[in-house]
Amino acid sequence: MTATAPTPAPAGKRMLSEQVHAQLRAAIMRGEHAPGDALKPQELARERGVSLAVVREALVRLVGEGLADRLPNRGFAVPAHSDRRWQEIAEARRTVEPVVLRMSVERGDLEWEARVRAAHHRLARTPAFVPGEGEHYSDAWAEAHRVFHRALLEGCGNPVLLETFDRMWTASELARRWSALRAPGRDGAGEHRLLERAALARDAGTAAEVLVRHLTRTAAALA
Repeated sequence: MTATAPTPAPAGKRMLSEQVHAQLRAAIMRGEHAPGDALKPQELARERGVSLAVVREALVRLVGEGLADRLPNRGFAVPAHSDRRWQEIAEARRTVEPVVLRMSVERGDLEWEARVRAAHHRLARTPAFVPGEGEHYSDAWAEAHRVFHRALLEGCGNPVLLETFDRMWTASELARRWSALRAPGRDGAGEHRLLERAALARDAGTAAEVLVRHLTRTAAALA
């Protein structure tokens, strides 16, 4: 007997789900839903004028990204500050990323150097906070921040390691936004400048040490 392939969701539903996912993701990142707040599918569907199925699909995606929790009673919630996942993710990043950065510094070519320099320039010139958008990091800065950190590692030439970085980065993005509120005096720009200098100086050991300190400070702000 031939197995029947699953029927793909209609294009309209997929588009709605994408839109709702983007809206909810942005709202969580901006702090409109506080840590631990329930994300009630019925209310969200009513507010956005979409079906319950569309909202549930978007929430399941957020769970997969580490930006929401699925509760035992089949509800959803924003992850709480006290959740130990942030420290576990930070530990994983401190274990993996310095090793990949060493490889990147040792293997990266001139094009890699140019990408790192350009990514740092963009990050340094992008405001971390935008008036009227709250106390969390801006979307533009968050993207520039991601691009810079990824550029540092891209010289490793190993797509599997870069995919691992991508998954950990997404899972830690919410914690990183919250850390801005808990360590307001932190000199993040200075830390990024040191990272760029060590990497482009081809000093793999110093670059790895600077990255470990950088990641440790973020984790400490959430402890």
